[in-house]
Amino acid sequence: MIIPGQFVLTLSCPDRAGIVAAVSNHLAAQGGNIIEAQQFGDAETGRFFMRLVFEDAERDFAALEQGLEGFAKSLAMQWTLRNRAQRRRVMLLVSKFDHCLADILYRWRIGELPMDIAGVIANHPRETYRHLDLDGIPFHYLPVDKNSRAEQEGVLDALIEQSGTDLVVLARYMQILSSELTRKLAGRCINIHHSFLPGFKGARPYHQAYRRGVKLIGATAHFVTAELDEGPIIEQDIERVTHADTPEDLIRIGRDIERRVLARTLRLYLDDRVLLNGGKTVVFHS
Repeated sequence: MIIPGQFVLTLSCPDRAGIVAAVSNHLAAQGGNIIEAQQFGDAETGRFFMRLVFEDAERDFAALEQGLEGFAKSLAMQWTLRNRAQRRRVMLLVSKFDHCLADILYRWRIGELPMDIAGVIANHPRETYRHLDLDGIPFHYLPVDKNSRAEQEGVLDALIEQSGTDLVVLARYMQILSSELTRKLAGRCINIHHSFLPGFKGARPYHQAYRRGVKLIGATAHFVTAELDEGPIIEQDIERVTHADTPEDLIRIGRDIERRVLARTLRLYLDDRVLLNGGKTVVFHS
């Protein structure tokens, strides 16, 4: 439940003694009351990560932000501050397979995913999704082929910018984004992949898996980077399968895994629980 007057602060900085005390004392001096705190020191990279939820009686975001700016410099800190009542705007990109889109829409409508949908962008016409309730949601049909790819990506980029989108979700969107656009969306574009990465790439992945006699299948949600399916991993899940499962069984099981992995990833991101740590992530579960 979102409570007015609650803020969430995430930060990372070079690790050293006294960071937790310094941050806690600073927030206390600003009138903040910490109600949740998680931290992690990465011995390999020498960086410290923290997520705090605190209450502020004044509810003055600008004053809190201004106070943090000077304080953060003393610790060489990268940070974000968000009023928890402020919902993020999410753009959903989809191709023919719409199981992830259908699941997100359902969870959004029942209030499980506290966000605003900035729109749905698809490379298939709206009739493809006629069984889904898209009422009130902006829908944009952007067909893509080798001749229109650059032009349509320019339209996509403009739609993301004009709609004030905070997060882009590739909900089984089967088009590759350019290196330029992925760099622009760094840290705010999520993809759901059909396997427990690293896995089978290219067409008909479940048929490849069937021919290899896999015993586990899964799904991976990760940040999108210029390197295809190589971005920092956020969430994964698997299920055991057997020699008796057909390719159609694997597809059915895989759809279920993809839906729940993407939903968990969205919940984590929307609650500021995912922090980038170079080529990987720090994820503070509840």
